Amino acid sequence: MFLLLFAILLHGCSGFAQPHVEKATVVDECGEPTTLVDVPAGYRRLFLVRHGEVINPGGDRPVYYGCQDVQLSNLGEKEAIAAASFLSSHNLQCVASSPLSRARFGAQEVLKRQTESDSADEMLCFEGFTELDRGAWCGKTKAEIGEEMMRRFDACDESATPPGGESYPTLVDRVINARDELLKRTDVGRASAVVSHLQVTRVMLSDALGLDVTQLAGLSIGTASITCIDYDSASGESVVRFQSYKPESGLEKSKDGAN
Repeated sequence: MFLLLFAILLHGCSGFAQPHVEKATVVDECGEPTTLVDVPAGYRRLFLVRHGEVINPGGDRPVYYGCQDVQLSNLGEKEAIAAASFLSSHNLQCVASSPLSRARFGAQEVLKRQTESDSADEMLCFEGFTELDRGAWCGKTKAEIGEEMMRRFDACDESATPPGGESYPTLVDRVINARDELLKRTDVGRASAVVSHLQVTRVMLSDALGLDVTQLAGLSIGTASITCIDYDSASGESVVRFQSYKPESGLEKSKDGAN
C-alpha cells in the first residue's frame, strides 16, 4: 500500500473544473484502503467498478475484444459478487452500468445487496459507459495489430485509430459526458456506483488525477476492482480516495489479457 501526492496537471477533457487531488491511496490486490471517510460536505462520491474476468473470445490467443459483448467466466462472476459485497455497506443512491452484459451482471449484484430504504432500486444504463470500440482490431492479438501501431494508438495518434473503431480522445468525450450525467443524478452528500470496463474506468480515474489522455493506457485497473472518487459539487475538484482496490475474497488470480 502506498500513499502518493499527485501534482495538479492541466487537463481539458472534463466539463468540471480542473481536478485537485488531495491524496490518492494506491493499494494492491491484497491490500485495503486505510480509511474511507464519509462523503465530505459539498461533495458527491462515485465508486468505479470494473467487471470481472471474461471468457476471452480468442481462447488461448489474447485477442482484443473491446465493446463486443463477451461473457464473464465463472471466476469473473465470483469476482463481481465480491465487489458487490464490499459495496453493500455503502448506501448508494444510483447504480449505473454499461449496456454490455459483463457489466450489467456486476451492477445487478450491487443492487441486490443494497438494503437501505433510500438506496438504489433500479439499474441505470448509460451508453457512454460502453467499452472502447476496437473496430477492425477485434479478434486480433497485439502482435497481429503491430507494436508500432499500438504505440501510436496509445499516444492518441488519430491516424492509428482502427477502422470502425474509436480513439482515446473520442472515448474520453463520451465517458466524461456519462459521468457528469451520473453525478447530476447523485445528490450532494450521497454516493453512487458505476460498473463498467477497463478503458472506461481509466478515463474517469485519469481525469480525476489530472493526467493527460496520452497517459491513460498506463493506468492499472484490476478485474472487479473498485476505485473511489469524491467530486466537489461547486468546483468539480476531485479527490481520489483509493484506486483499483480488489476485495480479498480468497479467489484465484484472474487472467486479464488484451482488452
